[in-house]
Amino acid sequence: MDVSHLTSLAPFSDTTPKGIAGDLARLVTSGELEAGARLPTVRELAVELGVSPATVSQAWQALARAGLIESRGRAGSFVREASAGRLALRMRGMAAPDDPVRLDLSRGTPDPLLLPALGPALSRVSAKAETGSYQAEPVIPALGRVLRDSWPNEADAIMVVDGALDAISRTLEQVVRFGDRVVVESPGFPPFLDLLEVLGAIPVPVRLDEHGMRPEALAVALRQRPVAVLLQPRAQNPTGASLTPARAEALARTIEVAVGIGDLVVIEDDHSGLISVDRDVTLGTWLPDRVVHVRSFSKSHGPDLRIAALGGPRDLVDRITARRMLGPGWTSRMLQTILLDLLTDGSSLDAVAEARRQYFSRQRALGDALRARGVAVASADGVNLWMPVVSERSALVQLAAAGIRVAAGSPFLAAANGADAPGGGARSRREFARVTVGMVRDGVDDVADALATAAQHVVAGGY
Repeated sequence: MDVSHLTSLAPFSDTTPKGIAGDLARLVTSGELEAGARLPTVRELAVELGVSPATVSQAWQALARAGLIESRGRAGSFVREASAGRLALRMRGMAAPDDPVRLDLSRGTPDPLLLPALGPALSRVSAKAETGSYQAEPVIPALGRVLRDSWPNEADAIMVVDGALDAISRTLEQVVRFGDRVVVESPGFPPFLDLLEVLGAIPVPVRLDEHGMRPEALAVALRQRPVAVLLQPRAQNPTGASLTPARAEALARTIEVAVGIGDLVVIEDDHSGLISVDRDVTLGTWLPDRVVHVRSFSKSHGPDLRIAALGGPRDLVDRITARRMLGPGWTSRMLQTILLDLLTDGSSLDAVAEARRQYFSRQRALGDALRARGVAVASADGVNLWMPVVSERSALVQLAAAGIRVAAGSPFLAAANGADAPGGGARSRREFARVTVGMVRDGVDDVADALATAAQHVVAGGY
């Protein structure tokens, strides 16, 4: 494809990086630029448009991050072939093979033996799935009251959605446009990065410590004028870190004093919810008009319920609700009734409390055992543990040989080089694996022996 053909397809009236990327994105998504088409070089298009090569390069980077184009080195840049996979890039990196292993610690899911029984709740649900109106309130009133009573701050509005990722996705769609920047944790949850790529947004990674996102690193990230900050307030996936109230307030004050952040929105994913042992915190205590708080019930009551609650400023929640009414409409009121029963029935409450105790005990037991074997893991909340390894590849191979599967750490990193993270400093050479501690029911010493050996081992020909 020559330059004149490309410029004849789009007006390129806005020659900023965002404008150039937007015009090219429309050509790709409309099919006018077919998959596999070779794009002009950065220098060629810069000359044609009368802009600097750096401007075109920034546009190309945004398109690459959005998954629309790819670089093939000296061969040039090309429109990317559409993926036929059912999972986005980083979610594919998280997916475990179907082949059985002795102990699968890779999935990040709750122990099914610790979930409350659904039978009693199902027996109390109406035998008929009916609703009086397609336009009725999407949240049943009784569940709304229970959610409000347990919410960590006074939210203007609360709605129910189909899981935490549904809530995060719908919120991002309301506040993020192509080329916008979004602050994310690094390491963080891979599907968040996939979502940002789909939206054409630019992740701004911020490194963590044992209490989550660091205020000084966030302050540096805010200089890039992001439209949103996406964080996990407790049991952070993959590290298990949780914000203390003091840290949450410090992050809120950092945002409050930042200059030029406009309508920035903080999106909080409290994915572990009721199984977390750490205190329920939200930046909404100090920034009620900026924070959307999401609470998932997947870890506590079962992933297949597909239910989470979302609370925040009424204007934003109403926009999310209105858009959702043009799609699925509402979360099944039958499922809402089941959740209401589980949140109020004594035996279900006891089962969740026992699960919380079990996960805490498993975290402490395996963490202590690994530290005793020289593996420097931090104390964690929830079902996951972030384990440093000499070589990710070697650790996964050695554990697989022992019949144990863990998740590779690389899909959780928001940047290929940690030094790209504002405030992150130079990146350590250490690599990581995520271990789903919540599935270690017994044999802690044997599991710790295998993990520690793999963490400190390098296969010949490895990294």
